[in-house]
Amino acid sequence: MPHILIVEDETIIRSALRRLLERNQYQVSEAGSVQEAQERYSIPSFDLIVSDLRLPGAPGTELIKLAEGTPVLIMTSYASLRSAVDSMKMGAVDYIAKPFDHDEMLQAVARILRDRQEAKSAPAPAATSNARNGSAEKTVDNANGEIGIIGSCAAMQELYSKIRKVAPTDSNVLVQGESGTGKELVARALHNLSRRAKAPLISVNCAAIPETLIESELFGHEKGAFTGASAGRAGLVEAADGGTLFLDEIGELPLEAQARLLRVLQEGEIRRVGSVQSQKVDVRLIAATHRDLKTLAKTGQFREDLYYRLHVIALKLPALRERGNDVIEIAQAFLVRQYTRMGREPLRFAHDAEQAIRHYPWPGNVRELENAIERAVILCEGAEISADLLGIDIELDDLDDEDFGLPATAGQSAGNSHEPTEDLSLEDYFQHFVLEHQDHMTETELARKLGISRKCLWERRQRLGIPRRKSGVTSGP
Repeated sequence: MPHILIVEDETIIRSALRRLLERNQYQVSEAGSVQEAQERYSIPSFDLIVSDLRLPGAPGTELIKLAEGTPVLIMTSYASLRSAVDSMKMGAVDYIAKPFDHDEMLQAVARILRDRQEAKSAPAPAATSNARNGSAEKTVDNANGEIGIIGSCAAMQELYSKIRKVAPTDSNVLVQGESGTGKELVARALHNLSRRAKAPLISVNCAAIPETLIESELFGHEKGAFTGASAGRAGLVEAADGGTLFLDEIGELPLEAQARLLRVLQEGEIRRVGSVQSQKVDVRLIAATHRDLKTLAKTGQFREDLYYRLHVIALKLPALRERGNDVIEIAQAFLVRQYTRMGREPLRFAHDAEQAIRHYPWPGNVRELENAIERAVILCEGAEISADLLGIDIELDDLDDEDFGLPATAGQSAGNSHEPTEDLSLEDYFQHFVLEHQDHMTETELARKLGISRKCLWERRQRLGIPRRKSGVTSGP
């Protein structure tokens, strides 16, 4: 069981983080300051240190020197983002902004621990990419170990080849693919295989930031630029200076912010909101979207000049249902990761589970697969995982190897409306199901029934033009 040290002076945050990590099978110790951590523990003995940046006495960055190689994850507020980036240059493995989302924290912790374990077990010198010899792929970062993108189908082999060619350049890259296919993982591979690998990689989900705040978040602002701007602040583009800026869901970026971003790409400079002065920045941009930017540009919803600036190199991530046997390879890797993380004896998939994994269309892609396997490992009481535990109940009797079935709810829903399921595509089914049930289901319930995340549900609504009802059942965004 990985042992994590939390160093945080705010008791409420420290306790909440401890409970979150302990619920997810981590052993946790805690301290309120660097000095207390030194007095109570042998700091290098931990597997990971999660520390606030601003602490009474010495700052959290002091732990980087004391850790002697143990990774340090820095927590910070957006207001001190510049300091967080500086701490990464001092040796912090990553930073996370407060207030953080629970899933975001758990993903960061799991990724750091996984990278540390892989670095420990990696032979020296570092192996070359397995994509060259056709085995399960690992994109190799010569500086910092491995970034795993599992899969060896032809489409992924072609993608790995392009990543290796594009990464050493400073060209802008547009990563396209459905939600949950791993676009941020591709961005990390491009960054870590580039000359900018030791500089920050700043990731921003454009769909997650309110439209009224996006320009300030990206480009910063001066004191008094708007109501509430009590002090000047650097933006995320400025924080990425010398490194890489990853803009996820760039199709959601407002037109005015697009104009500012174009200036960054054309002139290599930014101007904070409320400022009359520009300053130079050296940023490589990687953008990602599940939307058709070319069509959006033609209809005036996306700047055409920005589209062509972004579209220097385009990388397409295939959907999981298009990757053949990769789905089993990925599922097996997730299974090992989950039962190891939870300290359980090795588990295996039953035959019906493997069949379900192969034939289910995975509308939420790799993210949905990982969530399904995590749930199955938690619920499994024996040594074998059945199809029922995966929560993707489908009819397996009449499926051939090339068929993809729909969830049981698809047949039920279509049956209730006296419509044949065989004529429904996945997109048709999604639209039909949402329109039929959204008046009496919350967004959470809809997402659960469809087997996808709430974020994926929102993204598909956007893509298919299905607005949420203003009346009826209400729930959070």
